Amino acid sequence: MPFTPNASWTLFLDRDGVINQKWENDYVRTREAFIFLPGVKKALKHLASVFHRIIIVTNQQGIGKACMTHDDLIRIHGYMLEEIHRSGGRIDGIYYCSELAHDNPVSRKPNTGMAYEAKADFPAIVFEKSVVVGDSESDMEFGKRLGMHRVFLTRGEEARGVIGAELADQTFPDLPAFVAGLSAQIKG
Repeated sequence: MPFTPNASWTLFLDRDGVINQKWENDYVRTREAFIFLPGVKKALKHLASVFHRIIIVTNQQGIGKACMTHDDLIRIHGYMLEEIHRSGGRIDGIYYCSELAHDNPVSRKPNTGMAYEAKADFPAIVFEKSVVVGDSESDMEFGKRLGMHRVFLTRGEEARGVIGAELADQTFPDLPAFVAGLSAQIKG
């Protein structure tokens, strides 16, 4: 289901698997392990011209498991923001949940706590005029609970049968493909 965002819309992005390489069965623990996915920086530059706000919402239970620290994550995000800014893009806010999944904290996706933290910082956010882009079922459920338009990234896999894709309004292989589809929608 296509949508037409304007300057009042907010874009919520997952991080791992959307912006950077996702390490299966591990965490991005260091700046060196943070590897931008192909075309993402250019895609973020374009998205900055479309959306009023761009927010990252990311589960980071590696901190809760003591695999990394809050300071490690701050360094990783500092590097990420610097590279995005250098490429002409922007991120307006980053929200993360460091708690363990089995504790079911309110801020861990698919729960909606991070969205409400963002809304507290940016009161003009309207969830029904927001898009969430992610690569997991929890990202899509997060968006569904908030009434957001949901975009599922298949990371190059066939969307049929991928858990999470059935909850999406749209599917694309990656963030650059989403930007290409969005550009076509806006022009069309």
